[in-house]
Amino acid sequence: MVKKTQQAANSWSDHYTQKAKREDYPARSVYKLQEIQQKYRILKKGHSVLDLGCAPGSWLKYAAGMIGPDGRLVGIDRTPVTIPLPPQARTIAGDITDPQTLAAVDGMFHVVLSDMAPSTTGQKSVDAARSIELCRIALSIAKDRLLPGGTFVCKIFQGEDFDTFVQEVKALFGKHHLFKPQSCRKASKEIYVIGIGRG
Repeated sequence: MVKKTQQAANSWSDHYTQKAKREDYPARSVYKLQEIQQKYRILKKGHSVLDLGCAPGSWLKYAAGMIGPDGRLVGIDRTPVTIPLPPQARTIAGDITDPQTLAAVDGMFHVVLSDMAPSTTGQKSVDAARSIELCRIALSIAKDRLLPGGTFVCKIFQGEDFDTFVQEVKALFGKHHLFKPQSCRKASKEIYVIGIGRG
């Protein structure tokens, strides 16, 4: 019985991995953003988008299609993105905690995305604390770079400070949502906090 359950879980995971390969995305994570887009319509033609922790580039590629050739897309990651991207997208190889990295990003944005995750230790409390730290950095960048009415999407590992972070997002946006895409691995503690309507 256990073996069947594990096989089912593996086949579910493989479904998205195989689909990503067929559709020429470098990672299965693209389907998380796709589900968010289908539910909340956060990306629109002509939008400017900042993607934090953008490697290997699946979210960049999907977002570029949603915003179209008149949009603008900037991705930042310590790991360089090597996949081909359309002209409206560019990437910066650097750490988001480095002021020089952020100084290389021009202008303001309609949407700030963060799919960042810490290097996991297997200790849930430690991993959650590290995730919260990244989320707060992302939220700080969103405060500085989002246009009025803008949208913030952030992956977070649920832990001790989760509710506090949600309240911080709630205070900055007209609406907020918690959303766990079906494409998330079932055992994962990750969930997405979405803030819509930057004040």
